[in-house]
Amino acid sequence: MRLFAAVNPPPEVVAELAAAVAPLHSLPGAAHLRWTAPDTWHFTLAFLGEVDEALLPELTERLARAAHRHPPHELRFARGGRFGDRVLWVGADGERTVLRDLARSTAAGARRAGAAVDSTHDFHAHLTLARASGHPVRLRPYAEGLADFVGMPWTVDRLELVRSRLPVSGLPGERPRYETVGAWELGRSGVVPDGG
Repeated sequence: MRLFAAVNPPPEVVAELAAAVAPLHSLPGAAHLRWTAPDTWHFTLAFLGEVDEALLPELTERLARAAHRHPPHELRFARGGRFGDRVLWVGADGERTVLRDLARSTAAGARRAGAAVDSTHDFHAHLTLARASGHPVRLRPYAEGLADFVGMPWTVDRLELVRSRLPVSGLPGERPRYETVGAWELGRSGVVPDGG
């Protein structure tokens, strides 16, 4: 199964960011971007790729330990950015050091459990808003459109292990589906009930 570890923002924060992003859809070239859906927005802490289900018991135990070691902390979405003309993102302000440390612990725990964690890039707190999809689009105006955006604060209080189911129909516009496999409250031991 294809997995990643993440933290998810609350609905009111997602709605605020979606309202800030909406005007970007009218910029030149917007139709050539693959926009991520607000109901899938998250900060990826560690991308694990394909993980054998036999590793799940140890993986979940190690992620629970990682979550227990780090306190709840405050973040807010802030300012847009881009990775060249490939990816448009929004960043974070607040207790980013705690988030970075949580990401490092999560990745280390996953590696110890036997998952092949993607370590090609250092952790950079960002939420992907859109990706280039083959047509060249200058993303600078998009990032500039979010240059002054600073959202409301929210508390990161749980770590989630998420399964990503890739599209299989081949239909244009179909997106991956995400399913939470496990969740752990930060700073506490124990599993958060699914949906809790």
